[in-house]
Amino acid sequence: MELKKNTLGVIVGNRGFFPGYLCQTGREQVLRVLEQEGIRAIALGPDDTPYGSVESLSDATKCAELFKAHRDEIDGVLVTLPNFGDERAVSDTLRRSGLDVPVLVHAFPDEVDKMSIADRRDSFCGKMSVCNNLRQYGFPFSLTQTHTVSPSSAEFRQDLHRFLAISRVVRGLRGARIGILGARPAAFITVRFSEKLLEQAGISVESMDLFEAFGRVGRLDDNAAQVQDQLAALKAYVPTEGIPSEALLKMAKFAVVLQEWIEQNELSATAVQCWTAMEEFFGIVPCTVMSMLSNMLLPSACETDITGAIGMYAMVLASGRPSALFDWNNNYGDERNKGVVFHCSNLPKDFFVESKMDYQAIIAGTVGKDNTYGTMAGRIKDVPFTYCRVSTDDTRGVIRTYLGEGAFTNDPVSTFGGYGVVQVPDFQGLLRHICENGYEHHVAVNLSQVGAVLEEALGKYLGWDVYNHGAL
Repeated sequence: MELKKNTLGVIVGNRGFFPGYLCQTGREQVLRVLEQEGIRAIALGPDDTPYGSVESLSDATKCAELFKAHRDEIDGVLVTLPNFGDERAVSDTLRRSGLDVPVLVHAFPDEVDKMSIADRRDSFCGKMSVCNNLRQYGFPFSLTQTHTVSPSSAEFRQDLHRFLAISRVVRGLRGARIGILGARPAAFITVRFSEKLLEQAGISVESMDLFEAFGRVGRLDDNAAQVQDQLAALKAYVPTEGIPSEALLKMAKFAVVLQEWIEQNELSATAVQCWTAMEEFFGIVPCTVMSMLSNMLLPSACETDITGAIGMYAMVLASGRPSALFDWNNNYGDERNKGVVFHCSNLPKDFFVESKMDYQAIIAGTVGKDNTYGTMAGRIKDVPFTYCRVSTDDTRGVIRTYLGEGAFTNDPVSTFGGYGVVQVPDFQGLLRHICENGYEHHVAVNLSQVGAVLEEALGKYLGWDVYNHGAL
């Protein structure tokens, strides 16, 4: 998956008795920064309204019509105030446009030596009025990190990219299609979910039975071009020494079927049945195939954990980097703020210091080693991360999530599968929150720091219940 270029609608606020030239120069400056950052802007021009700004109801109507014409392209709206701005015109633009996207409110700073009637902006004050009106009109909005900030600053560019990440998460989850391959393993009632609550949030679930997948695999010729291409891709992706050729061929065929299903149904993420049907009746674990998908920003979760896959996908949208699904698995000695996360594993290659393909040691005792080749084994890099768990609370009729940030450490640990030692602030408090609120044992992880982005996107704009445990 390739994250598409972002498009922002831009509203330049104006108030007539403040210096008009500030709108002209301010608009030019903001649009120049957007262009430099690779962001497409949809904005009025000087031929449409004075300075390409929005001050009156007539201006708001023109801007709204422009936004309507590009509604399928606009990911978010930037409201910029080169002077005080007209707060009502901003809200009227959004209302008349019909857009339901994130909104970022930005105000230019005044300069201490330019406070005369000819030069002062008063954007500092105007921003409060714009926010007041947006709240009255019922529009959620985001703010820059400081109340006023120059568009030419590095800080403003950081604000922009944080807002773009929020917009990607919101747009990506609204209309997302998640594939579930197979039935929920009988023992894993932990990962039950409400398909109807997800549908109400704009997230559709597309299912395919394992029987159908295996049937499609059975129709593929060993020497078919797409099978041989996938076989070569597997061998290039991870060291496969000691893995039987028959197992690798099965993985390649399974990968062909899985990718065709994803493409045909425009799936953003998948959740796959594993224990123990895949091993008993097909003779491999699907981990490396799923790892490759996750590494290509098409998250794939174990044990038909659909809401786990949604958490993975949300962080892919926020960061543009792969996500993984772990178990909160072990304490780390007496270190109360540390623990061990683990999966057997299908973790993306980008997570590992080094990795290799192996057999699944846990399930091998039940189905035999020869039926369990295909796991990704190795230790996770010692880097910061964001964690996120999405869940449907059917009793209350809401989608809820907890999230936060921590770090993988280089503390010694010797085990198998995919694993790492994590440090999380007040880890015991987080574990208590998980248990008291009945969350699943799985957690989605991304090697980035996007906790604040997720909190705003999922809570403020999607209306989910969000608990942010914080960062180191």
